[in-house]
Amino acid sequence: MALRAVVFDYGMVLTGPPDPEAHAALLRITGLPSDRFEPLYWADRHALDEGKLTGITFWQKFIRDAALDHAMDQSAPRQSIVEELNRWDARLWTTQNPAMLAWQQQLKERGLLTAILSNMSDNVLENMKREFDWLHRFDVLAWSYQLHMAKPGPAIYRHTLAELGTQPEETLFLDDKLVNVEAARALGIQAIQFSTVERLRADLIAAGLDAVLSLP
Repeated sequence: MALRAVVFDYGMVLTGPPDPEAHAALLRITGLPSDRFEPLYWADRHALDEGKLTGITFWQKFIRDAALDHAMDQSAPRQSIVEELNRWDARLWTTQNPAMLAWQQQLKERGLLTAILSNMSDNVLENMKREFDWLHRFDVLAWSYQLHMAKPGPAIYRHTLAELGTQPEETLFLDDKLVNVEAARALGIQAIQFSTVERLRADLIAAGLDAVLSLP
């Protein structure tokens, strides 16, 4: 069956690495060293991606869990600190991978459908809408927090396929996380773990997909 669609993860596929200035700001505001900040930051990201938390309630919980209420700048209202953390968090993930965005345009010109399937929070998406003018170029946008489902759960993959109107074997999925790639493969979707454009090019050739796709 011919390939009809390419589905992209957002973070670390269509984006570059997290914004270092934003990361430094989060550490500065919380006053935490990186080795304490990171476990607390990631503990509730899946709940955020599933829409069980908003960006604001995520950072309110972070402050409680880190016992920062008395350690943070007492001259600023607590809510303003939460809002500042939320803004920097959104900026952390609002970066771009120009080579992959250019490839998406090439795929569209070849007549393929394209989609973004992303574990996504409300604060990051709102910032993306302000900063990026290319989201409309994709045929389907599947954002986890809006759907209350997230990768690697199978439901969000099935939702994306239904929106595209493609069968699993007609669809190529790219994600930087192996667990998400394996979940896609379990549903019969062709899937490649993304690391670099150069590695992707080699993987597409190895899979014989250079015969049907332009290469990035």
